[in-house]
Amino acid sequence: MGRMRMIFVICVGALLPVSASAGALDSKYYELPKGDFPHDVAASPSGEVWYAGQRAGVAGRLEPSSGQIERISLGKDSGPQGVIIGPDGAAWFTDPGRNAIVRLDPATKKVKVWPLPPERQDAELNTAAFDRSDRVWFTGQAGIYGRLDPKSGEMRIWDAPKGSGPYGMAATPKGDIWFVSLAGSYLASVDLETGAAMVYEPPTKDSGTRRVWSDSRGRLWVSEWNSGNVAVYDPTIKSWKEWKLPGTKPQAYAVWVDGDDKVWLSEWSANAIVRFDPLTESFESFPSDRPNADVRQMLGRKNEVWIAESGTERLRVIRR
Repeated sequence: MGRMRMIFVICVGALLPVSASAGALDSKYYELPKGDFPHDVAASPSGEVWYAGQRAGVAGRLEPSSGQIERISLGKDSGPQGVIIGPDGAAWFTDPGRNAIVRLDPATKKVKVWPLPPERQDAELNTAAFDRSDRVWFTGQAGIYGRLDPKSGEMRIWDAPKGSGPYGMAATPKGDIWFVSLAGSYLASVDLETGAAMVYEPPTKDSGTRRVWSDSRGRLWVSEWNSGNVAVYDPTIKSWKEWKLPGTKPQAYAVWVDGDDKVWLSEWSANAIVRFDPLTESFESFPSDRPNADVRQMLGRKNEVWIAESGTERLRVIRR
């Protein structure tokens, strides 16, 4: 708790961004310090881009225009996995290393930590999202999901349906919370007050639902790791639809929906980012310029898709 030691790195030489062509779009890569292992990434509306440096236990902040990187220690035993930008403008991390939810103030660099209760050790924290009341919800692959009220400090945790597996989580434009279970292969909504989860099974059995994101209409787009599908669930009409990604054995990991409701996914077997247009039901692929990019998460903002390449220890942006 309190202020943690900061490490500051200026990007020079090999750390300068490198440009490459990605079809009709522009793609740029930013080299990160070796050993950081960027698991997730989040682009702030204020301009900077944050990443969770899982193996180094740091929060990384990139200034895209200069390529400058600031690395901030999140404390002893830290191993951050997920990162999102909260409604307060701060970077929020799920930190399985500390078994805690962590907030980093971008102005003061102060780190605040909310540990999980002792009876919930080794929760394997994964992804977080804020609801309409500015409470942060989170998943843990060990078989839990939870809610933290940062104002009061109250934390509640529930056992997930089917046990282990809760992975991706997202909020709709209305502030409703949904999550998916990788091991359980389902999508679930949560009651924001009672915490009760309602399970929705996708059409493909054992599909390996890994990440989830909402479009502007509140439909939930899901990446299916085992099946190689991208699926959408429409809560209004209570219906599913799925599409197979291109290739012989696709593996869909990350998913993010842009402001035009185009769906972006990371596809591991093709080592590429894939864009899906729901209107034309067509795919477009943007391969990495290095092998084994291993993209675990991406988030974006207007005209930008930000990508964490954990395998190459780089950040990538695709600009439209």
